[in-house]
Amino acid sequence: MSSPRLNVSLDRLRRDLEHLATIGRTPSGGTSRTSFSSADQQVREWLEHECAENGLTTETDGIGNVVIRLGDTSNVADADAAPVRTGSHLDTVPEGGNYDGILGALAGLEVMRIIAEQRPQLARPVEAVVFADEEGNYHHLLGSTAMVANYEWEDLKEFRGRDGDLLIDALGQMDWEPADATRTALTEGALHSFVELHIEQGPTLEAAGTDIGVVTGIVGLGGGQAEFRGRSDHAGTTPMDLRLDPVPAAGAFIARLPGIARETSSTAVVTCGLIDVEPGGTNVVPNLARIHLDFRDPDPDVLVALEQRLQSAIEEAGREHGIEATYVRESITQPVPLDESIRERISRSASARGLSAEPIPSGAGHDSQNMARLAPTAMIFIPSTGGSHNPRENAEWDAIENGANVLLDTLLDLASD
Repeated sequence: MSSPRLNVSLDRLRRDLEHLATIGRTPSGGTSRTSFSSADQQVREWLEHECAENGLTTETDGIGNVVIRLGDTSNVADADAAPVRTGSHLDTVPEGGNYDGILGALAGLEVMRIIAEQRPQLARPVEAVVFADEEGNYHHLLGSTAMVANYEWEDLKEFRGRDGDLLIDALGQMDWEPADATRTALTEGALHSFVELHIEQGPTLEAAGTDIGVVTGIVGLGGGQAEFRGRSDHAGTTPMDLRLDPVPAAGAFIARLPGIARETSSTAVVTCGLIDVEPGGTNVVPNLARIHLDFRDPDPDVLVALEQRLQSAIEEAGREHGIEATYVRESITQPVPLDESIRERISRSASARGLSAEPIPSGAGHDSQNMARLAPTAMIFIPSTGGSHNPRENAEWDAIENGANVLLDTLLDLASD
């Protein structure tokens, strides 16, 4: 006789989502919760208490990733076997929404609570993880990248947040030893598999009326900075034709971004969401304009070509305006195909629950693309509305329940191997 199917508690998951929406809430109704901020510390304290109340343990590594485990593993045949893991992140972008990452992290917590309560027999452990700084205030996919390879101290001590603060200072303010952030990488074979639940962050599933998106792969993405350097002068006494103002050069480059993307491929996108001007006075001709770039494409060769086009355009804008112009790459994360075997398990789970499921690519970056370098990895999308990275971001409660239950099924299936 087969065991009864387990289900998540939507009431509990909804309670958690609504509670975390109050931590870092902004007047617009969104959330600003940068990793290692006071709001992030509140969430970490809440998470630790919630786990302790439900028979779960937590372990935080040197860069702030939190791993949640069963306190009692007597229902696990081999508690030392490589675990099946799930999770996402609880940090947000400035004025972000309440579901991006948060759904996957809290669904992982709920799965762990269900396993702790119901004690299903497992061949190997199931664990959940909350990744640090997925949104890249200090470095793109900071926490999950640290699980793949240790950061070098010389690099780590240079990482700065969008407000100019140093990552190592932020870690120190958490009462952590910053040097521990260079000793975080997992060993080969440390994970059996990884599955992440996430809102789609786009309109495809909602428009099609599809319950579950089975993610085929994750877009490749790059980040870099264009720097235009000129000369500071008095804004009132320096004639226009005698200035070395970097801002017009930067503006000319920014105006070319849509065309660069279109010329490169039909799927390429380029975004400038942050600009620094120094020294930053309204009555001072700037000496520096720094443009922060995000560029993406699902084809690795196109991603390289896109970066090359951007660099050429930066140099051209500098020449046209008589300004020194340079490009500095921050990171390149290659496109990642997701595991076909786990995708099939996700589809079977959805079908068994009477849910429709369709393959879908991910145009956003996720921690899963780093986990795929460590173990077979897959993602589950649910329909969402209002876009993402804004306060309008939303998902229906029945969609959340469906996605969390498919996640639960898939993890239990993998943990039975």
